Amino acid sequence: MLRNDDQLAQWDRENFFHSSTHLAQHARGETPTRIISTASGVHIQDRDGTRFLDAFAGLYCVNAGYGRHEIADAISEQAHELAYYHSYVGHGTEASITLAKMIMDRAPGHMSKVYFGLTGSDANETNIKLIWYYNNILGRPEKKKIISRWRGYHGSGLMTGSLTGLSFFHNKFDLPLNNVIHTDAPYYFRRDDRSLTEAQFSAQCAAELESLIATEGAENIAAFIGEPVLGTGGIVPPPAGYWAAIQAVLDRHDILLVADEVVTGFGRLGTMFGSEHYGMKPDFITIAKGLTSAYAPLSGSIISDRVWKVLEQGTDENGPIGHGWTYSAHPICAAAGVANLKLIDDLNLIANAKEVGAYLNATMKEAIADHIHVGDVRGEGLLCAVELVAEKANTTLFDPSRKIGPSIVAAMLERGVIARAMPQGDIIGFAPPFCITKAEVDTVVGVTVDAVKSILG
Repeated sequence: MLRNDDQLAQWDRENFFHSSTHLAQHARGETPTRIISTASGVHIQDRDGTRFLDAFAGLYCVNAGYGRHEIADAISEQAHELAYYHSYVGHGTEASITLAKMIMDRAPGHMSKVYFGLTGSDANETNIKLIWYYNNILGRPEKKKIISRWRGYHGSGLMTGSLTGLSFFHNKFDLPLNNVIHTDAPYYFRRDDRSLTEAQFSAQCAAELESLIATEGAENIAAFIGEPVLGTGGIVPPPAGYWAAIQAVLDRHDILLVADEVVTGFGRLGTMFGSEHYGMKPDFITIAKGLTSAYAPLSGSIISDRVWKVLEQGTDENGPIGHGWTYSAHPICAAAGVANLKLIDDLNLIANAKEVGAYLNATMKEAIADHIHVGDVRGEGLLCAVELVAEKANTTLFDPSRKIGPSIVAAMLERGVIARAMPQGDIIGFAPPFCITKAEVDTVVGVTVDAVKSILG
């Protein structure tokens, strides 16, 4: 049992501002303080000794698995040798330079350089600043609007929270800001016209994007940002032909593409990048979680050849570029990244993600797709989602006040498995570490089935 009456829990309620939390309930002690103490492989353990199979890898983060001494040792060695130095005015460290080389060796061939940050949010802030700089250098000061998608997730800062297409991240924050506009999500399961094939729905999404561009004016639109697979918006793989159709529209109107690969980068789909998986040709790739398996905070903006040439031109004309973070390319974080990417290669974890991910999605579908309240089982690689509905025939959703998704996730937690109740829908999400085995997948699927039956019969 979790304890709420001890000093540590009291300190937590009195001092700790938690992310995405009902602040008043937590401060009053109405929600538990769960203190995690140890972890190994795909399991975490709280301070009371209760062990959980983490089928969401923290927050899509711990790709290499918990307890990897190779990464921990690299962090320790770097901290003892050189704990910090900045990356301003041409400075670097062995770790940061090596990691940049390793990233570019893995990135699509038309990419040129990587800029380091700490989180996916700040990496997308960097992307937008550089996109605006790019168009100013090209003499197009009006070309500044960014198109994002409803249900997309790109961060929770001011600009990145605006790009995010989930109302939870906008309400009462005066977001979205100007210069951000949203188009429809490629959410085939929730399409209005049930008669459409996937290819027809993709064509409809592209046509809606084309119409939005015509309304706003292509001369005013700088970029389109999208996750290869929608993550927090419901774990939604794109329908057939989607990215090819979108890419054609962007190319026709000279609009840059930002592929937000914070979730998909470094192997989650069974390929190094989601861009590669879907044949995208981005001008920016946002990376974070899988870069270090979250053993240390690190993100990156990978920049294409064509954008880089304009950035160089800008500094020839205007002097050093006015952008930087104090902790960019932090050597401890970079050392974690080097060890993490090497470990992923050495253990062949991307191949395991592809094989076991296919097994997860097939096994989950076979086990639960026929349930009267399961509307959709979908996924790609080591991403999987189960969407619950009130009426299967017409995909009627449950009343959100019933909190069906959170109730099922809570029932799974009682049975020792961590899944995620995704926002804006009764959707159960899975994104386990790449080291998960088929036997562990069987446990996840079995617990999911039991939990669904316990709540919905």
